[in-house]
Amino acid sequence: MFAIGLACGPAHADRRVALVIGNSAYKSAPKLGNPVNDATLVGGMFKKAGFDSVDVRLDLSASEMRRMLREFAGRSRDADMAVIYYAGHGIELDGANYLIPTDATLETDGDVLDETIPVERALFAVEPAKQLRLIILDACRDNPFAKSMKRTLASRAVGRGLAKVEPTSPNTMIAFAAKAGSTASDGDARNSPFAAALVEHLPKPGLDLRKAFGFVRDDVLKSTNYKQEPYVYGSLGGDDVPLVVRPAATGPQANPQDAIRRDYELALQLATRDGWEAFLAAYPDGFYANLAKGQLNKIAAEETRASAEQKAKAAEQEKTRLIAERAQKAEQEKAAAAAKAAEEARIAAEKQKQIEQAKAEAAEHQRKVAEAAAAKALAEKQAVEKAKAELAAKQAAERAEQAAKPAADRQLPEVENQKVAALSPGPTPTLSAADLAKSVQSELRRVGCLTSAAEGEWSSAAQRSLTLFNKYAGTQLDVKIASVDALDALKAKPGRVCPLVCNFGFKADGDQCVKITCRAGYRVGDDNECEKVPEKKPVATREDTRKRDADRRASETAPSAPQASGQIFCNAAGCRPVGKGCRIERASTADASAVMAGRTREVCN
Repeated sequence: MFAIGLACGPAHADRRVALVIGNSAYKSAPKLGNPVNDATLVGGMFKKAGFDSVDVRLDLSASEMRRMLREFAGRSRDADMAVIYYAGHGIELDGANYLIPTDATLETDGDVLDETIPVERALFAVEPAKQLRLIILDACRDNPFAKSMKRTLASRAVGRGLAKVEPTSPNTMIAFAAKAGSTASDGDARNSPFAAALVEHLPKPGLDLRKAFGFVRDDVLKSTNYKQEPYVYGSLGGDDVPLVVRPAATGPQANPQDAIRRDYELALQLATRDGWEAFLAAYPDGFYANLAKGQLNKIAAEETRASAEQKAKAAEQEKTRLIAERAQKAEQEKAAAAAKAAEEARIAAEKQKQIEQAKAEAAEHQRKVAEAAAAKALAEKQAVEKAKAELAAKQAAERAEQAAKPAADRQLPEVENQKVAALSPGPTPTLSAADLAKSVQSELRRVGCLTSAAEGEWSSAAQRSLTLFNKYAGTQLDVKIASVDALDALKAKPGRVCPLVCNFGFKADGDQCVKITCRAGYRVGDDNECEKVPEKKPVATREDTRKRDADRRASETAPSAPQASGQIFCNAAGCRPVGKGCRIERASTADASAVMAGRTREVCN
């Protein structure tokens, strides 16, 4: 009897396990609408297909994804078939594919190695399965971090979509929602075209996976107007490998639609709204459900027609009654008065409309006048600022000429060249994003708002410098991007806009910080100004008095120490500051050249 029981019992079924992950709520990237819906739909498909273990996880961080893959690898050891489905963002870096958790920031390309999950890790998780290892990646969307992510190496490539994968383990398949190097579409429906096609074809009993993915490819191509082509990498053996095994036929099989058809015929005999609603509650989907909905629509149309017919009959009866009763004259006058009042109200509304239209036209005229006045005031303000800038440039040039040595033939400083160039900007050619960012940063350096070097990337330091420019120039430019408006506004400024900040002991002189020099007996105080050095009062003793007298006599007989006097010496060649260690004395009558220059001469120790 025991042997008969073994022979007649069901055959041992293969163990199938699945892990489904859907990431939509990204913290550092725009939220995706479909991955969570797709993961829920595919997870339900695996459960209906009779998988022994189906784990559906949504919006996982990096640590959670690693833990789920580690746990799934343990379940794969006892399984014949292991499947992983992932929907969300993916990225390709230097030919390798990575899955992006919801907490990834990816500020640089180096962060990819620390904050993402390699696809190789998913392959490692399904590798223990005995018969089939399947990974389905609906992650071929555009990389949301491509524009903001910095490259540590210029030669490092961040590709579009995912890179081609060739599994090394036997009986392993990797299915992409789109071919390597291309992107997939989320579609306009609740689920992506790829997920909808998977649920349609993969669970068909006895259908080989290669043919099933071929049908998926055809459906996605049609639904996306041949813009998205799913692709499968890897290979299987010669035998058919279905996701759901076709049940063995043991005899005549009852058609599952027979019971639905019988219930439909019963509801058709009743032909009432309650009957069809009860049928749809039991069978909400399918061919007969659509027929039942059509019957309900038919009943609703009949009810609407009957209601309209009843109202028409009631109106006709009311009309007949009024004619038969010959409505009294007072009612007729009342109706006439109501009609007159309605006409007067219409005329009043028309007049009010004309009044409001006139007010709107007057307001529009005032707006145009105000805009013209504002434009005129702005032009006058710009003219005044330009005149001030030209005057300041002229004064700076005069100071530089006075301070220059007579025999020197120096060119204008780089800052003055920049000011002259800024006064007459030429037409701005069409620039790339990198050139535009570099040009804006160069102008920010010119007006004194940026201290770092100009580069082709719009960094946080550049954003802070443009914020300073907005503060001191009174503009409201968008600091998040380098724009042509920002470049034009910067070029319109002839000189420094942001104030020059100097260290202690230095003061601003034009566009430079110069060291503060105090005369003898003075020093630089806490307020960065020269202040007199306080004298220490000595104790009045006889010895100190003698020592003081001796020091005074020695200082009077010693030659004066060379120091800058702050005087200006002028002669026939021009005027210049008196050199260090020199002084001006009145010339004697014997010095003919000094007498000709104004009876003064420069004497140096």
